[in-house]
Amino acid sequence: MKAEESQEDYFKGRGAQIKTANKFLKAQYVTDHVEGLDEPLFSAPTTQIFYETPKKIVNKVTSPDLSMMYSANPYQGCEHGCIYCYARNSHEYWGFNAGLDFESKIIVKKNAPALLEKFILHPDWHATPLSFSGNTDCYQPLERKMEITRGMLKIMAQYRHPVGIITKNSLITRDIDLLKDLAQDNLVHVYISITSLTEELRRTMEPRTASATKRLQTVELLSNAGIPVGIMNAPIIPGLNHHEIPSILKAAADAGARNAGMTVVRLNGSIGKIFEDWLRKNFPDRFEKVWNQICALHGGNVNDSQFGRRMSGEGEYARTIHQLFVTSKRKFFTDRSMPAMDLTKFRKGGNLSLF
Repeated sequence: MKAEESQEDYFKGRGAQIKTANKFLKAQYVTDHVEGLDEPLFSAPTTQIFYETPKKIVNKVTSPDLSMMYSANPYQGCEHGCIYCYARNSHEYWGFNAGLDFESKIIVKKNAPALLEKFILHPDWHATPLSFSGNTDCYQPLERKMEITRGMLKIMAQYRHPVGIITKNSLITRDIDLLKDLAQDNLVHVYISITSLTEELRRTMEPRTASATKRLQTVELLSNAGIPVGIMNAPIIPGLNHHEIPSILKAAADAGARNAGMTVVRLNGSIGKIFEDWLRKNFPDRFEKVWNQICALHGGNVNDSQFGRRMSGEGEYARTIHQLFVTSKRKFFTDRSMPAMDLTKFRKGGNLSLF
């Protein structure tokens, strides 16, 4: 873990420790020559909120390896601060950086519920599952105050529209009433992301997320309420958390999870530099091992954009990881599955008896 002498320079409660360059900006601050600075250029950032009034909230996902789906994201940027998050790169489109800005400058779309309602009521729309958190977590800390995701769920319940959710935050249990109502008509799937059961690793890698214990309790609460819930053991990072696959899947199955999925880590765009800096500062003793094994997953690079391969990896390490996952899933999830969503319940007239 972190060397003692670097503790005072480490931004506790944040995943990224640097601000990366934004390719869309002509001018930006750099720290290439820190010896010339009279005082630190960066300090621990406080969270800032920016309000956006978009014209649409639903996006069509056309990636071949994700199948055809639609996603809705009430927030851009994510205070959870997961160091490996693929969504970091998208923050650059807003003029921010993928490092510290991503987890401290959060864009809020307060009109998301109204936009969602307008979208699903369009005459040409036919019920297709919508995914909340296709980019950033819809239950990140700000949701406790904003309740935008809850407002969107109310729209789903009112019109009996199918929805899928993935989150790392136990805050989702606040909305069990809505989720339970949707589950009665097979209109919801929930996935809880669990990356590690080791609290020290979780706290360093995903600093503002719920603990693994809390996430497993969330799985159990949702399952006991009759809400179909699975887990995503992702991303798998060789040398850091790959050995935890069997224990994570067993714990999830014991808590009532019906399914489990996985992806391997990939460090596209600015994420490579952010992750490299984080890995050097937190795991200097095994930096070379972890970094080289990540490269081995992607043909010698830490990034890969090839559809069908980018999230599964290739090579010996990838085969070992997948074999361990498949064996563990067969052992702990036999005869378990998520129920098919019922697309026939959708009605544009709404449910007048509810709420």
